[in-house]
Amino acid sequence: MRKRIVAGNWKMNKNLTEALSLTSEVVNMVRDEVRGDVEVVLCTPFIYLTSLKKYTDEVTRISLGAQNCHQNASGAYTGEVSAAMLASIEVPYVLVGHSERRQYFGENDELLAQKVKIALENGLKPIFCCGESLQQRQNEDFLAIVKAQLTASLFDLSPEDFGKVVIAYEPIWAIGTGLTASSDQAQEMHAELRAHVASHYGAQVADDTTILYGGSCNEKNAAELFACPDVDGGLIGGASLKSREFTNIVKARM
Repeated sequence: MRKRIVAGNWKMNKNLTEALSLTSEVVNMVRDEVRGDVEVVLCTPFIYLTSLKKYTDEVTRISLGAQNCHQNASGAYTGEVSAAMLASIEVPYVLVGHSERRQYFGENDELLAQKVKIALENGLKPIFCCGESLQQRQNEDFLAIVKAQLTASLFDLSPEDFGKVVIAYEPIWAIGTGLTASSDQAQEMHAELRAHVASHYGAQVADDTTILYGGSCNEKNAAELFACPDVDGGLIGGASLKSREFTNIVKARM
């Protein structure tokens, strides 16, 4: 049975004092208000991970995630962080292939396949991001484009390893723009991605695969999006920086 997950991606936001305060607030709210089997993941800047762990360890349903890792095990890569480093501080999740990494840092499918592989080798759970731009949605076969991202970066994995990957669909045209995919649009893509997984790995693996929606999800639209049968939770951007709004989104997934 697939997991229900709501992950917050803080991106490059918050100083240490703010990060400690936000995490403490989220931990307390989730502990007091959230029931059921939903898991919460906070993807924070690298520099805060060890400081925040003492808070997230208080609630079993809350985990930390990194926002990226390097594709190599170690070496002369100044400023980078390896999967082994993340594993050594017991961070269980790592984002791979976020649209901003693809757009601003030129990360392509081949590179992301390497990142997924090394994350898995170090016992991390990759949250693999995929999605289409506004131009691609308007002018091309956007379903085929997003499915091709999965094929290129994930389909060389064994069924066992693939089963450890969480997929996050990001309509890039809805990130930070205030636009949101309708529930019908979200369900269409999630169902297509699940069917695509089934075509390669079989129905059982596909049914067990967690697929999150990421794209201006907020406390007003979360319940409608999460009610879609193939939407298992969310990858939340700006709203994850506000403890009350983020917790309300988590509660919408209960």
